[in-house]
Amino acid sequence: MEYKLVSAGGRDVAGIMTLPEGQRPPHPVWFGYIAADDVDAKAAEISASGGQVHKGPADIPMVGRFAVVADPQGAVFMLFKGNGAPPPPAPPMAPGTVGWNELHAKDWQQDWNFYERLFGWSKDTAHDMGPAGTYQLFKASGPAIGGMISDAPAQPHWLYYFAVDDIDAAATRVTDHGGSVTSGPHEVPGGAWIVHTKDPQGGAFALVGLRKG
Repeated sequence: MEYKLVSAGGRDVAGIMTLPEGQRPPHPVWFGYIAADDVDAKAAEISASGGQVHKGPADIPMVGRFAVVADPQGAVFMLFKGNGAPPPPAPPMAPGTVGWNELHAKDWQQDWNFYERLFGWSKDTAHDMGPAGTYQLFKASGPAIGGMISDAPAQPHWLYYFAVDDIDAAATRVTDHGGSVTSGPHEVPGGAWIVHTKDPQGGAFALVGLRKG
């Protein structure tokens, strides 16, 4: 199984792999990692809290230990603990890094209790989205790192926003390389703009950045 590391600004920020036959979803999927001091203990805690452990815990030789898990509503994510000291975090919204983590849940308030208890996250600003309900920002430490909303009755999931330095130019790069823009650009609180996109194989992701045009 081939695994390609992806770097931005001189640091590894993501990985890309082809899943074996029989394990492939209908389209590519991005999964995010949440750091854990003890992957085995945290995986057991997730299972005891109504979540699922889909794979692991297992070691990645010379890299660290991981597990593939899901919250009680089925949104999948990873647990990870690396070998040795972790690298310093990238500056907020550094181009090419994940700048925002967004949970699309059946009921974000129920899921919030799960994530708060397991990872110690705290609520930030809440935005009234009208008929769409509340969009709740959250933080781990320092500024907000993501948001949660109740708009995924079929399949809850995490959506990841890659930071870019020019939202319009980045959206053009997506379409120029065979992807598609499904929504946006839309302005969000704070002056940034977002675009929802899909890669050429249908994998959903989003972009966040300033508008320079």
